[in-house]
Formats: sequence, structure tokens, C-alpha cells
Amino acid sequence: MTTTHNAIADQIAAELGHSFEGEIRIGGHYASAVRDGRTVWLSGQVPRVGSTVVVTGRIGADTSLDQAREAVQICTLRALAILRQTLGSLDAVDKILRVTVYMQTTPDFTQQSEVADAASDLLYRVFGEAGVHTRTSVGVYSLPKNASVELDMVVTTHVD
Repeated sequence: MTTTHNAIADQIAAELGHSFEGEIRIGGHYASAVRDGRTVWLSGQVPRVGSTVVVTGRIGADTSLDQAREAVQICTLRALAILRQTLGSLDAVDKILRVTVYMQTTPDFTQQSEVADAASDLLYRVFGEAGVHTRTSVGVYSLPKNASVELDMVVTTHVD
């Protein structure tokens, strides 16, 4: 029996102790995903579970490297939940093209790549080679809701 991308994402969410079932809501006049032909652009996702941002504060002061890595996994799973809502199934994803990870960090924190690796590893686990993508990881002064991390991505699908 072949394991679907949906099942793998659900398994990872369960391992983290979270569920991303149901609608992922947005809080403004923008779209969580925009599709143009085979390409889907996903808006930035913070580590929110339900209505709570579960990892907040500055990485390197308030938040550890391990907490930041878990936060970016939550962001990634939220993005995948939005993709599933948009496409009907993660099996419609052809390729993860680009991931950008923003991190609220102290000035001396230099492990942005190690934080972003947790997102890249998760995407590889779900999609295999189709999950390998280009990436930017950058430290910033602040993020919405005091979130420690925010992630956005661009993907292609099998069909228009």
C-alpha cells in the first residue's frame, strides 16, 4: 500500500502533538494561497495551532534552537494544510520550488540555516526529491504576533 503525502504530513503533525485539521483561517484582506496555473504562492505562516501562536520571542534569548526548529515545522505543516485545502490533496503537488524562513533573532544568532533545515527536512520527508527546493533563511528584528519564525513557500502542481 502506498502512503500518501497527506498521510505522511498527518503522521508528522501527530508526532509533534498537533493537528491541522479543519480550515486554516487568515486575519486580513489577503489570501492564504494564490494559484495561477500550476503555481501556488503561500502567504507567510507563523507557528499557530488553533488560535494560539505557540512559539514566541527572540531566538537566541527567549527561544532555543530546538524550539525554533519545532516552530518552523509547525509553520510548514500549516502551509501544507493550506495546500491541501487549495488543491484537495498534497498528492497534487508536483514540486516545492521555494521556501523562505524569517526568524526573530538576537543580533548574534547565526544558526538561521539550522532552523530552516527543520522545514526542509520535513518537506523532503513528505515529498521526497519533489520536496527539495531553493531557500532563503534570514534573521529579522520582529515578526507578527511576536512569533519566533514565519515561513512562506511557492509550489507547482500536476494540473492547471
